[in-house]
Amino acid sequence: MTGYTRVVVIGGGFAGVMAANRLMQRDDVSVTVVNPRPDFVIRLRLHHLVAGSHEAVVDYREVLHERVQLVQDTVTEIDATERRVALAETGALGYDYLVYAVGSASAEPPVPGMAEFAYPMATIEAAQRLRSVIGGSPAGTAVTVVGAGPTGIETAAELAGSGHRVSLVCGGTLGAYLHPRARRAAARSLARLGVTVLDGPGTEVTAVTRDDVRLRDDRVLPSAITVWTAGFGVPDLAVRSGLRTDSIGRLLTDETLTSIDDDRIVGAGDSTAPSGLPYRMSAYTAGCLGAHAADTLLRRMAGLRPEPVSVFFNAMCVGLGPQAGIYQLAGRDDTAKRLFIGGRLGGRLKALTYKFAVGHLTNEARKPGSHRWLPNNRRRQLVQAQANRDPGVARQSA
Repeated sequence: MTGYTRVVVIGGGFAGVMAANRLMQRDDVSVTVVNPRPDFVIRLRLHHLVAGSHEAVVDYREVLHERVQLVQDTVTEIDATERRVALAETGALGYDYLVYAVGSASAEPPVPGMAEFAYPMATIEAAQRLRSVIGGSPAGTAVTVVGAGPTGIETAAELAGSGHRVSLVCGGTLGAYLHPRARRAAARSLARLGVTVLDGPGTEVTAVTRDDVRLRDDRVLPSAITVWTAGFGVPDLAVRSGLRTDSIGRLLTDETLTSIDDDRIVGAGDSTAPSGLPYRMSAYTAGCLGAHAADTLLRRMAGLRPEPVSVFFNAMCVGLGPQAGIYQLAGRDDTAKRLFIGGRLGGRLKALTYKFAVGHLTNEARKPGSHRWLPNNRRRQLVQAQANRDPGVARQSA
C-alpha cells in the first residue's frame, strides 16, 4: 500500500476501536487493529454474562469501519526504534504510528488462596469460566463477591436477582465513589435483593479457601463460589518494550496522549496515564480517549500541533439488578455531587449506557469524526496540582 500512512492499533476494546474508526477520516491511512479475540467484548456487560442474561459480545463488523483490518493475534513486543510490533502467531507488523490501547485486567493481590479458589471476571474468558460454575450451581448457593466498586456491586445484584445467596465484601466503603446519599440508596436496593453487604473497617479479605472467605476482623463467611472483582492491573507490554510507565504499568504520556518516549506512539484507555494522572475507568472514558488519540495522530499527519486532552465526566452509573440503578451526578473535578437518580429511573438510565457505549462506536464507524464530548476546563488545574506533588512526572510529561 505505497503512499499510505500505516497505523497499528494494539487492542480492540472501546478505546482502540474508536481510535481506528476516527482515523478513517483520511483516505491515505491504513489501520490494522490487533486483538486476541474474534469478537468485540462489551466489557461493561460482563456481569450480565456471569448471570446468564447477555453474551457481552458483538461482531466486530458492527463496530469497525469497513476499511479497518482486524488481525486476531497478540502483540508480544513493541520495537519503537524499528517501528514494528512482534506478534505471537503471525510474525510482525510495521507501522508509521502506533495506538497503545491494551486495556486493563484484574490485579493479583497477595491474598492466600485467591489464585486457587476465587474467580476473577475482568476478561471475557474469566467471566465465561465463572458463568459455567454459576450456571451449574443450584439456586441458593452461597456466593461471595469481593470488591465493592461498580463491577462488584453490579455482579452481586445480578446474582442475587437470579436466586443466589450473595454476600458483598467491600474491604472498606460500599461504592466509594458515590455520594453518601447515593451510597445509602444503593445499600437499600441491595438489601431488597437479599444481598448481605459487609463494609467498613475489618472487611478486607485475608484468605480464601475452597469453602469460605476470611476477613481481617476474624469473621469467616461460608462461600461455595467466591468472585473476585477487587484490584486493578494492566498488561506489561509497555514495560517489556522499554517504554516508560507509571508504577502500575500504564503508559506515561503527555496531555496530547503522546508517549513521553516516542511521538509516533499514542495511548488511550485504561492502560494510559496522561501526565501521571490517569482518567477514571469507563467505556465512555475509553471512547473519548481513543477519539482524542486519533485526533493527535491526524493533526501530526497534517503538520499541525496536537491539542491537550480534555474530558468532562458528568455522571457515573451503577446497575442494581434489572429494575434499579444509581445515576450519580458528578462535578468537573470528577467527584460525586449530592444529586443522583435512583430506583427504576436510575435503572433505565443505566440500561441506556449499554446502548450508547456500543452506539458511539457504530456511529463513528459510519461517520468518522462524528464523536463529540464535553471538555473539562479543570483538567489543567488537576494536572498542575499533580505536577506540584510529583515534579518528576511533570518534567517527563512536558
